[in-house]
Amino acid sequence: MNEMERDIEASRARLDETIDRIQGRLSVSSLVDEMLGNARRAPAVRGAYDGALEAVRRNPVPVLLIAAGVGWLMHRMSQDANRRRTHTSAERVPVLNDGAARAYDPDLPTRQPKPPLLDETRA
Repeated sequence: MNEMERDIEASRARLDETIDRIQGRLSVSSLVDEMLGNARRAPAVRGAYDGALEAVRRNPVPVLLIAAGVGWLMHRMSQDANRRRTHTSAERVPVLNDGAARAYDPDLPTRQPKPPLLDETRA
């Protein structure tokens, strides 16, 4: 039994090492580094990449302002999408309106108007 337990522990240790290596390769910084390295090695992209990198180095403030503007635009777009989703779902909630608008309460039965009483004696 001891030999089997040692084999299991060795397998777990190898699995932990493998998982750690995979997590290291899937981190954001390593993915960006790998993507930039691949872009730099590609002959068709190398000139554009080097030119863009040089432009960023020469003009860091405009690049920072552009990045901030794009980030702000994306943030506003996501806020608008959330607001539209919330507004649309709020329109779907039924509301009782008998004088003053009251929010729908699913625990209370809805009040429906009673039909007028018919005079049954006239039949």
